[in-house]
Amino acid sequence: MVSGVINSSNAHTPRDTSPRANITGSAEDTQDMTFEDLGVCASIVEALKEHGITHPFPIQALTLPVALKRKDIIGQAKTGTGKTLGFGIPMIENCVGPGEEGWDDLPEKVAGKPQGLVVLPTRELALQVAVELRNAAAHRALRIVDIYGGIAYEPQQKALARGAEIVVGTPGRILDLMKRHILNVSYVSTVVLDEADEMLDLGFLEDVEAILSKVPARRHTMLFSATMPGPVIAMARRYMITPTHIRAQDPDDDTVTSRNIRQVVYRTHNMNREEVLARILQADGRGRTIIFTRTKRSAQNLANGLERRGFATGSLHGDLGQSAREQALRAFRKGKIDVLVATDVAARGIDVDDVTHVINYQCPDDEKIYVHRIGRTGRAGNKGTAVTFVDWEDMTRWSMINNQLNLGISEPVETYHTSEHLYTDLGIPEGVTGELPSSQRTLAGIDAEEMENLGETGRKSRARGSRSKRSARTGQSRKSGRARKNTQKHQETTKTTGTAGRIRRKLGEPRQEQGTQAGKKTASSSTRRRRRLVSGLND
Repeated sequence: MVSGVINSSNAHTPRDTSPRANITGSAEDTQDMTFEDLGVCASIVEALKEHGITHPFPIQALTLPVALKRKDIIGQAKTGTGKTLGFGIPMIENCVGPGEEGWDDLPEKVAGKPQGLVVLPTRELALQVAVELRNAAAHRALRIVDIYGGIAYEPQQKALARGAEIVVGTPGRILDLMKRHILNVSYVSTVVLDEADEMLDLGFLEDVEAILSKVPARRHTMLFSATMPGPVIAMARRYMITPTHIRAQDPDDDTVTSRNIRQVVYRTHNMNREEVLARILQADGRGRTIIFTRTKRSAQNLANGLERRGFATGSLHGDLGQSAREQALRAFRKGKIDVLVATDVAARGIDVDDVTHVINYQCPDDEKIYVHRIGRTGRAGNKGTAVTFVDWEDMTRWSMINNQLNLGISEPVETYHTSEHLYTDLGIPEGVTGELPSSQRTLAGIDAEEMENLGETGRKSRARGSRSKRSARTGQSRKSGRARKNTQKHQETTKTTGTAGRIRRKLGEPRQEQGTQAGKKTASSSTRRRRRLVSGLND
């Protein structure tokens, strides 16, 4: 076993960044390999077998021989191709846990400090990767801690204080805990940057570089990304040493969209779209389904509408707190719900292999978002269906997507919930309505999944609708307060006016007409007399 401890110096020296080699492979090249063939240690092989994993995916088979030798790697593969074990197995083998061989040889200041660090863009992805690493390390004594924003610091601080050999987290929270001197990365020997292009899209690259500047310069670095935009390449050149570029090819993938995914595009009317969707959700063979919307509000409204129609539905968007988001994801994975309505940002990093349908309820903004969305289905050799709704006003946007990806669907067919081709295209039984029959409402629903109390700080734990109601109540309270003040002021004015009237009557003066010259003269001529009388009344 290799100790994960290295010199804590983090001075970065000039690096030879030219690629060591380029390796490209496909499933056909690696289909007969086993993890034993790749030199994976017995404890990890046994743990993987217990979870039904015996043969590596192409990206794993190509990555492991290089990564196990601690060579820097740039891995190019789409989300859902199995790259977590490609970097996770070498990291696990390189770390030492309490009581394991080599633990007693660690300096006291190093024991319990992170030896491996995985940086990735989203909380959901951090949770998934941490689970996969724990599964692979089930027969090891390694402590794997996931850290991310949106929840209280205290539980993560306590977990790190107990000791952590591997930390999996998002850039913002990692950097924050480093600045608070809660997370010490001075002894990290393996660093993984996962979904680097998405971290670029979310504006995290500056944080990532700040993290890399604090870990030791002598380390094993692996970077994984579906695409290789310029800033990601530039970062790799600055922080990696002669990396090997590995690219896994899918034999069924002859373009940026896979032939495993059947793509259907309909031109729909906004007023009829939910009716069309309700029919699609009753198609034969429809399993787990992810529906994408553009905005948080439309995601929540659609989820509420589908739930009223009888579908076991959850939502995933930025107006939900972390507890609610994790509740929805757990319910989706466990089969308590089979429909998840999500926005693009909230859905980043969702890794569920058996999604049968992806539905673009609103047309994506560009071809990159389109590819990311439909890539949630058709994974791990499975077949999938992607349905896209295009409104009349979306035609320019869709034309751009169609041309960029060469889809050959320049004129989506106009479709309503009564259109015959809708039923034949997607295998929808005749006679279905816009509501799921009671006899088919067999899933437990999202409320059957307990919501954990994560001690969230600074985040909304409810959807926007609930918040709006709360804001409305606050507004009504403020209005009531202003009304009470105005009433008191009016009563005081009335009281003063009544006193003045009694005084005028006692003096035998006529009623004062405000705004007239006569009234003004009367007021000025009797002012001193009234003041004297008022003084007498108050005595």
